[in-house]
Amino acid sequence: MILVTGGAGFIGSNLVAALAERGERVVVADDLGVGEKWRNIAKHDVVDVIRPGACLDWLGRNAPALRAVFHLGAITDTTARDADAVIANNFHFSLALWDRCAAAGHLFIYASSAATYGDGAAGFADGRDPAELARLRPLNLYGWSKHLFDRRIARIAAEGGPVPPRWAGLKFFNVYGPNEYHKGAMQSLIAKNFDRAAKGEPTALFRSTHPDFPDGGQRRDFVYVDDCVQVMLWLLDADAPSDIYNVGSGRARTFAELAAALYKVVGRPPRIHYVEMPDALRATYQNRTEADLARLRKAGFAADFIGLEEGVAQFVELYLARADRYR
Repeated sequence: MILVTGGAGFIGSNLVAALAERGERVVVADDLGVGEKWRNIAKHDVVDVIRPGACLDWLGRNAPALRAVFHLGAITDTTARDADAVIANNFHFSLALWDRCAAAGHLFIYASSAATYGDGAAGFADGRDPAELARLRPLNLYGWSKHLFDRRIARIAAEGGPVPPRWAGLKFFNVYGPNEYHKGAMQSLIAKNFDRAAKGEPTALFRSTHPDFPDGGQRRDFVYVDDCVQVMLWLLDADAPSDIYNVGSGRARTFAELAAALYKVVGRPPRIHYVEMPDALRATYQNRTEADLARLRKAGFAADFIGLEEGVAQFVELYLARADRYR
C-alpha cells in the first residue's frame, strides 16, 4: 500500500488519481470537512480514507504492507497566523512520520515549498547542504515552517541520524491544475478567473510594489500539477539519490503572461486591471521565483515540463470548461 497524506487536497488528489490508475493500493489521509473536497478523490478506487490524526496508529498496524509514504498534507495558507498550529502540523507531525518511516524502512517523500526561498536573494538552488539552507530567509510563517523541516532533515542526514532508506523533499513552485477548487483565495489565478475571463470580464492583478517589476510583471515559476505528479511517480520507481529537489518548470513567467494565456484559450481579448496590493502582503510578497532544475536533472529526471500556454490550455479544455471539473 501507499499512504498519501493530504491525499484529498490539490497536489495530493492528483497523485492519488495517478497511483490508482496504475493499480496501486492507496490510502488517503486527510480532513474532508463539510465542503466539496471529497469530490477530489470521488472518481478513484482507494483502499481507505483516514483522518491525519490516525496516521501514526495506522502506520503501526500496517507497516508490513506499506510501500511508501507521500506526505503532502500541511497548513498551506501563506497568510496563516497561528504559529502553534502551523508548527504542529507542518513540523512536528512531519517529523513523527519521518521517524516512523526511518524505523520501518519505508520510502518517504514530502512536500516542501518554493516559499522557503523568500525574496530569492540567496538564489533558488535546491539540495540538503545545511550551510546552504541556512542562507535562506522565508518571508512568511508557512515558508518558515517548511524551511524548519528541511533544515531538520538535512541535519539528521548530515549527522548520520536515522533516515528512511530513500527519501526526498520536493520544493513545489506555483502549481496550478484540476482539483484546486476547495482552496478558496489560495487557488491559482487561472482557476479563480476562468469564469470571468470566459465572459470577457476583467482579471485583477496586483500593482507592483518593487521598482524592478512593472505592474503585472512580477514573475513566478508556474508549473502544471501533472508535472509534479510525474516527478513523484519517478521518485517512487527510480533509485534516485535522497535529497531536496526543486519541482517547477524552470522558467519564470509574468502574471500578465499567465492572464493572457487564459484569455487566449477562452477566445477573448485580454482584459486586465490593476489593484493595490494589501498592506499585509507587501512585506512577504515574492516578486520572482524560478526553479533551478540542475539537481533534479542530474538525479536522472529527464522528462520535459509542460509550457505555460500548453498547461493553461489543458487545464481549461480538460477541466474548467467542462461541467465536471474534477480529475
